[in-house]
Amino acid sequence: MLKRFLSAASLSIFAASSVFAGGHGATVSYTVGQKTFEAVVKTPEGTPTATVYIIHDWNGLDAYEIKRATMLAELGYRAVALDLFGVDAQLNGFEDYRRETGALYQDRTEFRARISAGIAATQGDAQKDFLMGYCFGGAAVLEGARAGIDLDGFISFHGGLTTPEGQDYSQAKGSVLVLHGSADPVSGMQDLATLLDELNEHNVTHDARVYGGARHSFTVEGSRDYLPDADAQSWEALVDYLRAETSG
Repeated sequence: MLKRFLSAASLSIFAASSVFAGGHGATVSYTVGQKTFEAVVKTPEGTPTATVYIIHDWNGLDAYEIKRATMLAELGYRAVALDLFGVDAQLNGFEDYRRETGALYQDRTEFRARISAGIAATQGDAQKDFLMGYCFGGAAVLEGARAGIDLDGFISFHGGLTTPEGQDYSQAKGSVLVLHGSADPVSGMQDLATLLDELNEHNVTHDARVYGGARHSFTVEGSRDYLPDADAQSWEALVDYLRAETSG
C-alpha cells in the first residue's frame, strides 16, 4: 500500500541493479536539500509480503545492513537499506561517526526529514511497511515513531532508548518492538523501563525482548559485544513479529 510521506526527496532512476539468490537488487539515489543519498533495495521473487526499511549503525550504510536486507528478501520481504549520512560523508573512524550522528541528534528536524525522504524515495506497493535499525539506527527508528511516520511497525535493535526533551510517542502510528541487551552501557534497563512507561502512557502497542548479559552491538559479528545466541534469538523475534503483523 502506497503511503504518503512529507519530504524533500527527489527520486532518480535506479543507478544500478543486480541479481542474488531469491531476488533482485538495485540502488536508488535521491536528494534532501543539497545532499545526495543512496539506498540499497533488495526485492524478492514474487510479490513481497511487506517492505522493511533498515537504518544503519553510526558508521553508515555498509555490508552489514545490505546483508540484513538480503536476508529479509530471501524471506519474501522487500528490504530497503537507507542512507542517513549522504554519499559524500567521510566515514573513516570514530570521530567521523560522532560528527555525522551528532549533527542529526542536534538537529531533529533534519534527522526526521532524512528518514522520511529515504522512505518516500524508495516506497513500493507492499500492503505493510516497517522500519528497523541497529544501534544509531535503533535510535533513529524510535525517532521515526515519535515523528508519526506512517508505518505499521518500528523495530529497534540495541538502540538508544531515551526520549529527547519535548518529544513523546503521542503521534506514533505503528507498534514498537525493542530488542535489547540487559548489559547495554549506552541505554540500560532503567532507560528501557522508562521507554515502556512512555509507550503505555500513549497507548502504543509494544513488546520488548531482553537478552541477558548482552551489551551494545550484540548482533554485530566481529565486534567485542557480539553474542551469537542473542543475535540469532533477536533475528527470530524480528521474523516472528513480521509474520504476526502481516498475517491475515
